[in-house]
Amino acid sequence: MIHVHYFTFNSFQENTYILFDDTKDCVIFDPGCENANERKIILDYIKTNHLRPVKLVNTHCHVDHVLGNAFIAEHYKLGLEIHPEEMRNLTAAPGYASVFGLQCEPSPEPTQFLHEGDQLLFGNAALDILHTPGHSPGSMSFYSSKDNFVVAGDVLFRESIGRADLPGGNLATLLSSIQSKLFTLPDSTKVYCGHGGPTTILHEKKHNPFFQPA
Repeated sequence: MIHVHYFTFNSFQENTYILFDDTKDCVIFDPGCENANERKIILDYIKTNHLRPVKLVNTHCHVDHVLGNAFIAEHYKLGLEIHPEEMRNLTAAPGYASVFGLQCEPSPEPTQFLHEGDQLLFGNAALDILHTPGHSPGSMSFYSSKDNFVVAGDVLFRESIGRADLPGGNLATLLSSIQSKLFTLPDSTKVYCGHGGPTTILHEKKHNPFFQPA
């Protein structure tokens, strides 16, 4: 069984996820920890639960999701894994951070690129990788059919969707990604979002205003 825990960090209220199974191997998704206090929260959780970080993954590379990349990569000696189409966002993140008055140490270069059809493996667990662009070109969602959840980044929110007006975003592409990749998952699938609380596929089909009949 995959256990999912998240923290809400930085002024953008971004969700950083830690996923682990019974082996205690864990994956850190989108470390948005900007300051010493937020970094301590992650370190303490991992230590208290006797976890072994084995992967560092960005669902996408907007600034609020990569603020802690350098710290996590260095502290746990992890390589970064992203979609290749996120390189431009990764490189641009420190510049955007300065605009918002945030501290963003340049992220390490990725050591592995992920693509749709791949699986993210850790411990005894496997997540299917879905390419879900529209919020950003290389946005990815990570689906567990066994445990009935998907980590969706900023693609889909509870009764909302990610912004499509940022560089590389496209509203038609985003809506298509949600309908063709996420709404085809079982209705009971729990959706862990990049901001806000979780939702389900069924709830979004019924209540998300972007998908209701005119």
